[in-house]
Amino acid sequence: MSDEANVTDPTSDENAYVLERKNVSAILYAVDIEDREQLTKLMEPLHAADIADLLEQINAFDRSRLIRLYDREFDGDILTELDEAIREEVIAVLKPNVLAEAVRDLDSDDVVDLIEDLDDKQQEQILDALEDTDRALVEQSLAFPEYSAGRLMQREVVMAPEHWTVGEAIDRLRNAEEEDLPNQFYHIVLVDPRLHPVGNVTLGKLMRSRREVMLTDLVEDTFRVIPASQDESDVAYAFNQYHLISAPVVDDEGRLIGLITIDDAMAVLDEEHEEDILRLAGVGEESALSDSVRETTKRRIPWLAVNLVTSILASLVIAQFEMAIAQIVALAVLMPIVASMGGNAGTQSLTVAVRALATKDLTGANVWRVIRREVLVGLINGAVFAVVMGVVGILWFGSPALGYVIAAAMVVNMVVAGLAGTGIPIVLDRIGIDPALASGAFVTTVTDVVGFFAFLGLAAIVLL
Repeated sequence: MSDEANVTDPTSDENAYVLERKNVSAILYAVDIEDREQLTKLMEPLHAADIADLLEQINAFDRSRLIRLYDREFDGDILTELDEAIREEVIAVLKPNVLAEAVRDLDSDDVVDLIEDLDDKQQEQILDALEDTDRALVEQSLAFPEYSAGRLMQREVVMAPEHWTVGEAIDRLRNAEEEDLPNQFYHIVLVDPRLHPVGNVTLGKLMRSRREVMLTDLVEDTFRVIPASQDESDVAYAFNQYHLISAPVVDDEGRLIGLITIDDAMAVLDEEHEEDILRLAGVGEESALSDSVRETTKRRIPWLAVNLVTSILASLVIAQFEMAIAQIVALAVLMPIVASMGGNAGTQSLTVAVRALATKDLTGANVWRVIRREVLVGLINGAVFAVVMGVVGILWFGSPALGYVIAAAMVVNMVVAGLAGTGIPIVLDRIGIDPALASGAFVTTVTDVVGFFAFLGLAAIVLL
């Protein structure tokens, strides 16, 4: 059975790379009738990531039965692709000998990623499955701070002395034992006598050069050394900024101790993006697959409480103009429009600012230019919609004065929205508070309060 029979055709289906429902049904049927041979036949063409998706899509009962029936074929790469909460459940179901066989073929960075979020019992279970040398390497990586380059790196590195030739390097690679080389690698790291990395040589340049050529003549122009203590988000930024494929990791004395590859750096970027999106919505680190009702409720309540407080503040502003609203009913009809438009404009500026801060595009050198741009955008957009709402106010309620009031309030709130949407994330970032997590509530409060105050205040002055 070909891959195309199990995964949708990416050129013809909008759900590209998604498992076909009929194949999922066939796999579950094989589990139901306990046909190990048929299950293996159906699963064999699937990539580890597709099998992980399958395990995440089915319920816990079917997942447990599938794992037990498929156990002898279980690949360690499947574990690295699983959602963290589902991963713990799968490890608990796997037989010890199957788990041991699955993790032995993984690179050290994959093993570290696999076990760092597990409980102590499951960590020890996986560490016991490793060879003594591999276990020591993994434990050394775990000794580094969480979210550091030391945790992200793999300990398997292909290195060569800087005085070697192409021929010497090729002979070394060809004669090496399989277990002495990483499963995948892109560079040979050149080191000096003190194990300080001095350059990278790509495998492509190595293979197309003559044997007598010195490796130092083939080093990459772009070469970055990563300190083991560096935050993984900064590592991911460096890979993205300088288009790195791999980079050596060094200890405090500058000696080579590991390597970070592009797949791990991009995984960090994906996690950062996902985290920003969740925090902008005020839901924190939630999992749609595994979190219980209690866990989800517990995470969301604090930010809903913050929103409640900010809503009360906006209501207090409205209460100050109770008499005006009682006399002119049209104010109650129109004031949500002003606040809503300001809130949407503020969210737009907020999203752009938070993303720019995360990618380090927004810095002290350009901050005022960005703020000025957002304020001008708010002014122009406010003027456009002020004309629209002015006309609406006149035609709907027959009051030119009311049209002028809502038009002016719209301009004021849109300008403030642009300023708050950009300025608040910047201020929070400067004082050490995550702007993705906290900005939304503040920006919404500002646009609501300013919108209501501007509209009702102007109405009280002009119309009464």
